[in-house]
Amino acid sequence: MNKPANIGSYKAEDVEFLLKDLSAIKLEDSTENRELKVQSGIHYSESLPIEYQPPKAYVDLFWETLQEHKQKVALCIGIVAEQIYQLKGDKTVLVSLARAGTPVGILIKRYIHMHYHVYLPHYSVSIIRDRGIDENALQYILNQHPEADIQFVDGWTGKGAISLELTKACDDYHKKYGIKLDDTLAVIADPGYCTTLFGTREDFLIPSACLNSTVSGLVSRTVLNQQYIGKDDFHGAKYYHELIPVDVSNEYINLISKEFVHIARESAKLATKKNNEKIETGFLGMEDVKRIQAEFAIESTHYIKPGVGETTRVLLRRVPWKILMRDPSSPFVKHILMLAEEKGVEIVPYPNLKYLCCGLIKSVKGINQ
Repeated sequence: MNKPANIGSYKAEDVEFLLKDLSAIKLEDSTENRELKVQSGIHYSESLPIEYQPPKAYVDLFWETLQEHKQKVALCIGIVAEQIYQLKGDKTVLVSLARAGTPVGILIKRYIHMHYHVYLPHYSVSIIRDRGIDENALQYILNQHPEADIQFVDGWTGKGAISLELTKACDDYHKKYGIKLDDTLAVIADPGYCTTLFGTREDFLIPSACLNSTVSGLVSRTVLNQQYIGKDDFHGAKYYHELIPVDVSNEYINLISKEFVHIARESAKLATKKNNEKIETGFLGMEDVKRIQAEFAIESTHYIKPGVGETTRVLLRRVPWKILMRDPSSPFVKHILMLAEEKGVEIVPYPNLKYLCCGLIKSVKGINQ
């Protein structure tokens, strides 16, 4: 089995990326070209979007939002970390889903170390919609930690596509290898009602959703392209060395970590309460998505991205059509309004929404235009 590449700007003790380094390969394409290819049936994981570098005003807004909501983010991390530790203890191995899960996994690891003086192993692996999880990476983790109780970690939920992908991947893994993995996904925010391990179900802005690789260890989205990834390889990613001057990944981690001391008692209390409750999932967000699909005559639910985090991604790296907005005065959507204005994207008031907002992707094949 291949050795993990030494990529990313995080400290080695914070996370080990189980990824193949594809930094030397040109995988980027313009957003429009890439959108056309994806909508024509080429899988999104075969190429990469060009990393959007936001203007100064947007970066300033990121810092402002971070300062304003750092304690809320820390509290949500604390609640999830406590739930995990109360349920699984020190056999836990944190496995974050690259890349939105990586900063969350690091923060959970830091919280547990601060509160319980235990250093949990933490890996970041690739999972890709319709292609599954990187089984070579799972095999590597289980070889290193035969007694592991794996806990999968991501940033937030939208429609729940990744939760469903993870469940399917764990089922497949069980069928193939006879090893049962816990498919519960731990996230900061679960507005889609897709998991039982979450800090909040409120759709709020997780500051790391505002930026791309510069808040995720300078690692690209993960790539699964058979030209570059052999059957024994980990899935691939690029390390954007050229963005080192604007990297804020470690500053973000340190800023949130400093808040843990203020929220630890409340986190522990809320986590214990949640671990003793019956929490339902129900994937309620899909009701909104189906209604929007019918109302706007949208060909595929893949073009509908609900929630603050997903809407931000539509504006950062897809071709946006419209943004539906429940409450434009919410402090969590300022950056979305700024990006939409910059890109000339229409904001449609849409009060009847479980999420704060929803991004609609433009069909570049002549539909929805």
